[in-house]
Amino acid sequence: MSTFQTFNPNTDIVSDNAKIHSNTWSTGVSTLTTFHTSSTEALNYNNPSSSGQFFLDISATAPTATTAVEFSVAYGHKAGSGSRNFSSGTGGEGFSATKAIYNQYRQLVYGDENQEFTFQGVTPDDIYVINFERARIKQGLKPGSLNLQLTSGSTIRERIHLTDDFTSNTGSAVPTALGRQFNLVTGSNGTILGTLANQTVSGSYGFVYPDSGIIILNPKALKSKIGNLVTHDGVVAQSDEFDITPSASNNQDGFNARKLFNAINKAASFTVDSEETVSSQYFFTRVTNGEFNYSSNTSFTDNEGNVRFNSMVNNPKVYITTVGLYNQNQELLAVAKLSKPLSKDFTKEALIRIKLDY
Repeated sequence: MSTFQTFNPNTDIVSDNAKIHSNTWSTGVSTLTTFHTSSTEALNYNNPSSSGQFFLDISATAPTATTAVEFSVAYGHKAGSGSRNFSSGTGGEGFSATKAIYNQYRQLVYGDENQEFTFQGVTPDDIYVINFERARIKQGLKPGSLNLQLTSGSTIRERIHLTDDFTSNTGSAVPTALGRQFNLVTGSNGTILGTLANQTVSGSYGFVYPDSGIIILNPKALKSKIGNLVTHDGVVAQSDEFDITPSASNNQDGFNARKLFNAINKAASFTVDSEETVSSQYFFTRVTNGEFNYSSNTSFTDNEGNVRFNSMVNNPKVYITTVGLYNQNQELLAVAKLSKPLSKDFTKEALIRIKLDY
């Protein structure tokens, strides 16, 4: 027979929070090594407002209608160079996709349409952007887990290994409208190789916003050719041949987002973890010897609620299989299933712990 038991909030209910880390990629692997973009996002010369002018969606497998997007890449220029101008009827002469991208991200970061991106004292005209698919990052990226390799050629000196500086800066970050801001540096697992002061003569490599899943890269630093690199075998060298220079001609398609995609695709190594805080409540259901000894199953009682077999009046044999959580109006809110039926009679007591995650 159904019985209701009121939980004592002081003794029967306990709250807890735990931070959970997991792989970011939909494939379940820690390091993504294959990258694809849809042919439908190829730049359309007759339509400067096509999505491929603004960004490219990147997936781990060849795109289909159901393929999961892992992240997007984009290129922005404060003057609109690197893409063709929209017609005056759809945005005004001189306004292009790259200008829209630059304006979008400076608004997101600074909340100011006039603020320019400055990387360690250097203010370039343009930015590269990596924007993670929202479903991939849970509540955010895990600081210190980023390992992004880029390559512009086939030699070891044309490869660069980037990470955030979470570990080197002992967790310090600059607060922004996009959440915490870390520097994008050469190194691995949140540890900078060398010091930020000697990254490049053109400023740092960019910024990482783990709370929003966005990386802003400094193209001027990426083409300065003097950054350090870290190879798989631990060799440290100057990447004096690394260069993914964007094309910034006025009113011309530069295909710059594809250049960043190619640098990621050719390096074939992108690692980052996601994290989320899971809140839990534990409900301790205390079953005393005198409770929950009768079943409401129709095989146990008749239509009037009487026990069908007299032998079970004082010696019932029942099993607890389910615990329901109700509100004050006895409305069912949640159901907890036991892993196996729990035998219950007047000689037995039990403590059932129910965990509710949200």
